[in-house]
Amino acid sequence: MALIVQKFGGTSVGTVERIEQVAEKVKKFREGGDDIVVVVSAMSGETNRLIDLAKQISDTPVPRELDVMVSTGEQVTIALLAMALIKRGVPAVSYTGNQVRILTDSSHNKARILQIDDQKIRTDLKAGRVVVVAGFQGVDEHGNITTLGRGGSDTTGVALAAALKADECQIYTDVDGVYTTDPRVVPQAQRLDKITFEEMLEMASLGSKVLQIRSVEFAGKYNVPLRVLHSFQEGPGTLITLDEEESMEQPIISGIAFNRDEAKLTIRGVPDIPGVAFKILGPISAANIEVDMIVQNVAHDNTTDFTFTVHRNDYQAAQRVLEQTASELGAREVIGDTKIAKVSIVGVGMRSHAGVASRMFEALAKETINIQMISTSEIKVSVVIEEKYLELAVRALHTAFELDAPNHQGE
Repeated sequence: MALIVQKFGGTSVGTVERIEQVAEKVKKFREGGDDIVVVVSAMSGETNRLIDLAKQISDTPVPRELDVMVSTGEQVTIALLAMALIKRGVPAVSYTGNQVRILTDSSHNKARILQIDDQKIRTDLKAGRVVVVAGFQGVDEHGNITTLGRGGSDTTGVALAAALKADECQIYTDVDGVYTTDPRVVPQAQRLDKITFEEMLEMASLGSKVLQIRSVEFAGKYNVPLRVLHSFQEGPGTLITLDEEESMEQPIISGIAFNRDEAKLTIRGVPDIPGVAFKILGPISAANIEVDMIVQNVAHDNTTDFTFTVHRNDYQAAQRVLEQTASELGAREVIGDTKIAKVSIVGVGMRSHAGVASRMFEALAKETINIQMISTSEIKVSVVIEEKYLELAVRALHTAFELDAPNHQGE
């Protein structure tokens, strides 16, 4: 008999009919003899509706009161799901984050989980009940309701699974697993049976939207096996685990991630002196703008060109800061480009295979796609290219690394 934590997102519980379907699914697992804890989000659109209401009162709602309000979305869902289970003869009980005692820090709207009191849940499971917990919310030491920010329900699910030492945490979404790349771009993309936490973290940070980064980090830290499944289609999904199985069949590359939300800034003709990188990036960091890739080229006249990428939403703010820095440093000019994209190949198999980067560059060269920037880590290679070539690049790489279905993996 296994202990399973199941998390259902907003679209999975978007209507009463869907909540009934979720109840059917949970009932099946319960009949199989498993202990089940279910974490649910608010019904799709509900959190946005509540935030809109708040904004009709104030453009900048007080964070504490906003948390009090948006946390009610999940409260509705847990009660409805518990009712649907009880109607089916499955004993069930619902709890808010406060009732379970999901203790968080006091950062309203983006709180972090500190501790979970699992006593109440264990007592209910022993008594044969399905426990339904509100995702996305907790309580601070002063008794204030807090919410966990974007993707918070995933994090609640993983944190509960860690606290309960569950056998598996199942995340139900509108996709049937993690794919080698976005099937909308590459129809031949394949669902992965297994992927490591490390690879999933890279995929998530590089633009794959299946799981929130925080929940993957949490699962990796506490070694909680995560499984991504489709809410309403049967199938094995994708298991995310610590295992790096060394086998003949292990693909070098597990997936190709891409991100369109990139922009590039270059400051040209900066004096090449010690500390110049800090003088450029210090003010950017102070403006709370995250920098992704960085390239520095030194010219023979002892000046340097310094290029970095930021999220496209931060482009104008970063440009303003950089213009100011350029005038202070006596740089020649600042230029920018918002029509770029980042494409990355990810795979733990890279550690034991030479020549992965050159194979990537060769595939792009064959399509006459120019590489503007390169960044590498132990299990990924990322390049910045012109945005108009993004889909072509992803397809070319998917084929070059033999990820196209049917399965031709391996060297």
